[in-house]
Amino acid sequence: MIHELKRYEAAPGQGPALRERFARLTMPLFQRHGITLLHCWEPEGEPDTFLYLVAFADAAASEAAWKAFGADPDWKAGKAASEANGPLLARQTTTVLRPSAFSPGAR
Repeated sequence: MIHELKRYEAAPGQGPALRERFARLTMPLFQRHGITLLHCWEPEGEPDTFLYLVAFADAAASEAAWKAFGADPDWKAGKAASEANGPLLARQTTTVLRPSAFSPGAR
């Protein structure tokens, strides 16, 4: 099992619109493509930033799911519609997390 911690930084002032798109469009598409969403966070004092954690069986599953998600026609159409007045996302980072040998539950 691997986890990916994603950090999204919205374009200035676009935090609410980015979170709305994520809740309305992205989350249902995650389910469609086998992306297990574990949790979402909004860091205090950073209104244009949010983080979320997803899980995959392995790196191959992650790669396949993200490829399918990016090619999904509903994603392409919804993203384009939400960005009619400009991009919502300014920056994104991904940190792949693997359990350490001493992590509780590690095998």
